[in-house]
This record gives sequence, structure tokens and C-alpha cells, in this order.
Amino acid sequence: MQFPRDAEGWPWRDHSRIVDLAPHRWHVQQVGAGPDLLCIHGAGGATHSWRALAPLLAVDHHVTLVDLPGHGFTHSPRSRAGLAAMAADLAALIRQLGIAPRAVIAHSAGAAIALQMSLDHALPGARIIAANPALAPFGGLAGVIFPVMAKIMALTPLSATLFARTTTPASIARLIAATGSKLDPDGHRLYLRIARDPDHVAGTLAMMAAWDLAPLLARLGDVRAPCLFVLADNDRTVPPQTGAAAADRLKNCQIVRLPGLGHLAHEEDPKQIAALIGAAMQLG
Repeated sequence: MQFPRDAEGWPWRDHSRIVDLAPHRWHVQQVGAGPDLLCIHGAGGATHSWRALAPLLAVDHHVTLVDLPGHGFTHSPRSRAGLAAMAADLAALIRQLGIAPRAVIAHSAGAAIALQMSLDHALPGARIIAANPALAPFGGLAGVIFPVMAKIMALTPLSATLFARTTTPASIARLIAATGSKLDPDGHRLYLRIARDPDHVAGTLAMMAAWDLAPLLARLGDVRAPCLFVLADNDRTVPPQTGAAAADRLKNCQIVRLPGLGHLAHEEDPKQIAALIGAAMQLG
């Protein structure tokens, strides 16, 4: 997708801008006033995933939303799709923006980026609040096959185009249902929109192909930031027990379990997630 040409109907469009910071052209949205919050979406997502939560947070915070490299309206070289590169480049972006996040709100793979940034001393004093953090590699044979498949598809230019062209409302509905979440029609429309964009699909594949959690997982015990993991019991994408296991390895991590919600819990019940974030922020 190209901004602003393709931005009509995009959530919070009036708060969007493009920030050129080599080697990326970042899509950034900022709204509200108060302490800084940074929101980091997961693989395959974009700023639209915060469409209902961000207005609640912006009541008393300055909220920054970013499309990750290769996702949504952010255009990036595929060589910067790995965890370490994304964490370093996002750290450079927040320095450029002049923000000092009091907390990072992260979803799924975004939690790994937030934790890596914390280890890199890029988030001094920031709390990490993660919804359904993806902090475990694929197990068994899947750990070999899936990354290899992603790399093959990422290196095949037609793969992303073919996926985008063959995506239908029905296939998106199946993908969303497979997360264990139930979204409104607007959520389905927006996920269909990005899934039909070859550049976004290619960026997602590049991220999957380059993703390596091993160095981060080996250093989880070194994370000093206070953390809150919000784990949805109906998450069919990242089993809650994986987040709980990672939390046990962190020095200062609390867990909240949410019954009835799936992997996209922050989109299903933004009011409940906002309340949990507000309570965590009161802890200082």
C-alpha cells in the first residue's frame, strides 16, 4: 500500500504521516497528550489492529503507533526484517520522534521486539505490557519446515502476489477464526485489505523467514523492565502456556489470564485491555 494514495478509510488516517529514516519509510500515527506510549503490532498486522484500543489510551497518554518494517504503509528492505534489526531500527525511530515511552504495548511477535529493545537499553524506565506474547519457537518438525517454507516464499516474488490475489473474505474469516478471536465486520475488512496487498504479504513473509528468537530467549533473565503478560485462554495461535513459561524466566513479570478471548484479544475487548493497561501504569 502507498500512503496517502491508498489510505482512504484507514483507521486514524488524519493522524498518519511518513517518517523517512534510512533505510525505511515509516508509517507513524500519533494521538493524544500525556506520558508516551508506544504500540508494537505483531507479524502480519499493522496500525489498524489498535483502532479501538488507541482512542481509549489517548485519553490521558500520547500514543505512538507504527507499522513495522515491510508491514502496512511502511516500506523497508527485506534485509532489515529480523528481530535484532527491527528492534534497532525501531529504537532509532523513537529517538528521531523524540519520544520516551513510559510503557510499550505489544502484541504477539511485537513483544519480542519490545523485550529486545529493553535488552538493548533503548527503553529506559519503560514497562512492557504484552498481549499474547509470541515467545517460543515452533516445536519439532514444524520448527524446521515452517521457517524454510517462509524463506522459499520470501525469495519467490510471485508468492506474495499469488497469496494477495487469491485472498477472499471467506479465507480471511477462516484465518481470523483460527486465532480463537471473533472480530467485527470492520476488523474483517481491514485484515482482508492488508492481505490483498502484495508488499505487505512480502514483508510478513520476510519477517517470518528472518525471525530468530533463540538469542532473545537465552537472555530473558537479563530483562530488567517490569512486565505484564495478558494471556487469553482461547488463543489458538500462541498457546497461553508459552507466554506463562516465558514469564517465569523474567525477573519481574505479572500474568493476567483472560477467559473467552483469543489471540486478537486487544481487538475483541479493547475496554478490558485498556483497563489492565491503566492499572499497570498506576504501578509507576
